[in-house]
Amino acid sequence: MTKEEDQLLIDLVTARGVPGNEQEVREVFTAFAEPYADAMLQDGLGSIIAEKKGPEEASRIMFAGHLDEVGFMVTRITDEGFIKFQTLGGWWNQVLLGQQVEVKTGAGELLHGVIGSKPPHVLTAAARKKPYKIEDMFIDIGATSADEVKDWGVRPGDMIVPYSPYRRLNDSKFLLAKAWDNRIGVAVALEVFKKLSAEDLDNSLYAVGNVQEEVGLRGAKTATNVVQPDISFALDTGTAGDTPGMTPEEADSKLGEGPQVIIYDASMIAHKELRDFVIDVAEELDIPFQYTVIPGGGTDAGSQHVSGQGIPSLAITVPTRYLHSHSSIIHEDDYHNTVKLVEEVVRRLDKETVEKITYGG
Repeated sequence: MTKEEDQLLIDLVTARGVPGNEQEVREVFTAFAEPYADAMLQDGLGSIIAEKKGPEEASRIMFAGHLDEVGFMVTRITDEGFIKFQTLGGWWNQVLLGQQVEVKTGAGELLHGVIGSKPPHVLTAAARKKPYKIEDMFIDIGATSADEVKDWGVRPGDMIVPYSPYRRLNDSKFLLAKAWDNRIGVAVALEVFKKLSAEDLDNSLYAVGNVQEEVGLRGAKTATNVVQPDISFALDTGTAGDTPGMTPEEADSKLGEGPQVIIYDASMIAHKELRDFVIDVAEELDIPFQYTVIPGGGTDAGSQHVSGQGIPSLAITVPTRYLHSHSSIIHEDDYHNTVKLVEEVVRRLDKETVEKITYGG
């Protein structure tokens, strides 16, 4: 990985951006994409779009990652100075306790804290066997009263993000960070846009950073309406199945064995012709990939494909361990192969090919 590629990943996962509060990530996206774009567009919810125009009446190809990460929102401050919070996105109770977080105030100040609860010593034997309720948890930022918390600038609605610095695990190709879901999809979109923007292609390119995916694929709806693409891709993360206890029925993808082509999830059945086209390109160029089914989740392709009059869409994802936790892991080779696959697919999507995928023939 080049120094520039590594820095992009660091900048993206270090940025803080929960659903509805993606400004920091949007700034990273804009700073990277703007030098290669003909125009930077934005929808009314905050999704950001880099446009590279092709020939007149060229097909419009959209490839989008989502800017937001799972996180929290301040809802209330107790008299004793503890923060009560609302989860944003899907959290499992058991991955929260004892984890460090950052609270970002409206003025932009950062306050460090930890998610707390009653200690196990005071719980009954029966209570210890049950998952601790999220509504009974709180965040401790070292304050002694509600007034002190307010003096520090915290108020309801402020963003709370997991704290987990980026690191390469022990000189391996495994990369750990707080927000691979979905900063790695954003990185793929940006790298593909950078590479292809230097070429004279027979299509127009739209690299997109969607907002509010984790709370219902919301930004994808509005961004797709702005772009009005002929073909769209969601670039996201998918569940890895290569850790102890996982079964092939739950997930069978392995880190290091290539991007995932999502053939079915709870939000979309993959467009058959587009799916087959992508697989043919991967096989032609010997780009490793993995078929994946996610019956319990979805991607922004779920909103993309039902926009307008219906858009052939596909989700291509990077397999990830420990999704929706403070610390997730990806493999460097999967990132590079996802970029390569999307780049080669988009390069081949001229108007004739797009019409064939859409209407057959």
